[in-house]
Amino acid sequence: MHTKYTLGKSSWRTPEQGLEREWLLTNGIGGFSGCTVTGDTARIHTGYLIASLNPPVDRVNILSKVQEKITAGDREFDLACQQFVGETKDGCKYLEQFNIDVVPTYCYQTDEISIEKTITMEHGRNTVAVCYTVSGVTEPVTITLTPLFAMRPIDRVNYPGDMENFSSSVYGRTMLVGRSDDTRFNVKFYISEGKFFDRALIPTSMANPNFIAEENQLLAIDARNGFKGLDTQYTPYDVVIEVEPGETKRFFVVCSTEDEDITAKDGFAMIKSYVERMQGIIALNPNRDILSSHLTWAADAFIVERRSTGLKTILAGFPWFTDWGRDTMIAMTGLTLCTHRFDDCEKILKSFAQYERNGLIPNVFPSSADDEPMYNTMDASMWYFYAIERYLSYTGGEKNYAFIRDEIFPVLKNIVYAYENGTDFSIGMDSDGLIHGGSELDQITWMDVRVGGWVVTPRHGKPVEINALWYNALRVMQMLCDKFNKDGSHYAELADRVKVSFVKKFWNEEKGCLYDVADPFEDRIRPNQIYAVSLPYTMLDRKKELAVVNCVTKHLLTTYGLRSLSPADPEYKGKYIGKLINRDAAYHMGTSWGFLIGGYISAYCKVYDHSPQAIRRARAICSRFLDHMSDGCINGIAEIFDGDFACTSRGCFTQAWSVGELLRAYTEDVLPYLKKPEVQSN
Repeated sequence: MHTKYTLGKSSWRTPEQGLEREWLLTNGIGGFSGCTVTGDTARIHTGYLIASLNPPVDRVNILSKVQEKITAGDREFDLACQQFVGETKDGCKYLEQFNIDVVPTYCYQTDEISIEKTITMEHGRNTVAVCYTVSGVTEPVTITLTPLFAMRPIDRVNYPGDMENFSSSVYGRTMLVGRSDDTRFNVKFYISEGKFFDRALIPTSMANPNFIAEENQLLAIDARNGFKGLDTQYTPYDVVIEVEPGETKRFFVVCSTEDEDITAKDGFAMIKSYVERMQGIIALNPNRDILSSHLTWAADAFIVERRSTGLKTILAGFPWFTDWGRDTMIAMTGLTLCTHRFDDCEKILKSFAQYERNGLIPNVFPSSADDEPMYNTMDASMWYFYAIERYLSYTGGEKNYAFIRDEIFPVLKNIVYAYENGTDFSIGMDSDGLIHGGSELDQITWMDVRVGGWVVTPRHGKPVEINALWYNALRVMQMLCDKFNKDGSHYAELADRVKVSFVKKFWNEEKGCLYDVADPFEDRIRPNQIYAVSLPYTMLDRKKELAVVNCVTKHLLTTYGLRSLSPADPEYKGKYIGKLINRDAAYHMGTSWGFLIGGYISAYCKVYDHSPQAIRRARAICSRFLDHMSDGCINGIAEIFDGDFACTSRGCFTQAWSVGELLRAYTEDVLPYLKKPEVQSN
């Protein structure tokens, strides 16, 4: 199976260059493990053990990383790689190779000594193991491991003064770590080999006054984004391991928040289990080409348990997003249906159905399980209909229709009723049958940035994609009524009225495309119009659909997505970097979005009737992502890219709908047509 990436020294000619590539492991309950390929801790949100204390939220950074030092006679090799204020540990000069074959492995070489370091997680547990193999030893060698404990929420840093709240104790091969000011933390750290050495016993000096903390780590990516970017880690004990000449030694450490016997864990067995599970996930997808395999592997990261429902959900992105309604419904086809994880798809649909309120499904679940979901969205409920239609398209058996009829259809009826008669956030149907929504400070479409009283992209009125989705939803209801022997004439008649109004209201004859918003009209060229072509049920004639696709291609298409605004617009922002306010100003004003490529590919193939030329071009667009997936987050697809030079990943380093939509479009609109002789012949 296609599950391996190999990087060499050209990927980290300098420690700073190594920041551009990161890796990610996940545990299926919202927790994860991640770092840069050089071992530099560059973000507040990443570490070897990010635990989810109330799946999939309440995430905390437990173990930042483990650093290594080798002593052989009078020689000492510090493998640590970390930037600080005014200095840099450059242990990556000993890093010969970095591999990720489901799990990541660092391969170090110090003269004759070789060290392989592999990190793995335990699925369904907040547990991480770091496994080592040491070989090539020609004289007695001491390996010193230093675990760095963060023990903090993922969105906060530690300061040197916080260290007084930390405590630790050792019992045989197990260290217990806690915080007196936060009772959530109760961490176990187990070593399979060696002894613990109390770092408080190291003689101090003015130059090194504190050996139980590593202060002022520079989180370089965060600093680049305008944050202070300094963190302090707790380092109470070293682990000291002796290796004799000619000996090949394997050992591991395990860190966990779980209330179970950590001494029974075997790090190398955890590697085997993690890899075998992923190989089984990849094998579910009948498409075994390299892109399908890599995307199926990537998709698994986002599908997690939600304790509040006892079911499944989709995290919008790593390393900081929780589960969002619209992101889930857009990403779900690719992540669960294209990968043949049908049971997970059902659980996700049921999970969100439980949270429907006044015709709305949640916009976002908060980071803390104690807080209520937020419902400030007019599109999540509409995308829910799309997800239902796709689910039935992929499954389609009587059992699947019965599931929708018995458990989901009443929710769908509630949604349509609420949109027709009016619900929260001024969402409702106008006399022309079209849906309007939003006022004042509301941000209820996916273009949702607000900075205080500044609404960057208001889109109040009748957004184009909302009404394309509304029509699609009505046709889905009509289809379901026919299937369930119910009267669907109301939905059919309303859909007919919406179609007439939509074409009349949204067609922009001057620019040969669709208005982005109607009543009031917004004629900026944005990508939202692509869904009026790509959805299962659409309203435009072929000539208008072709014009929309051509307009989007000309103004918005980039290597890895679609720009959120045409560069010809005077308010276009081509770079997403710097302070938060600068990034917010660019977020939907030119920044390129990866997930939009899915709708574009589907629309493009549709208007050209899936011709051989169209399929070859669509395949080329999809294949470009293989290059991106060896950059940024290895085997991930970023949330966004700069609009000007759209190859540097920004925002979340891997995003559910970016992965899901590429996989969906590739599976639905490219792969079925590649076997045709006319496509293969050229």
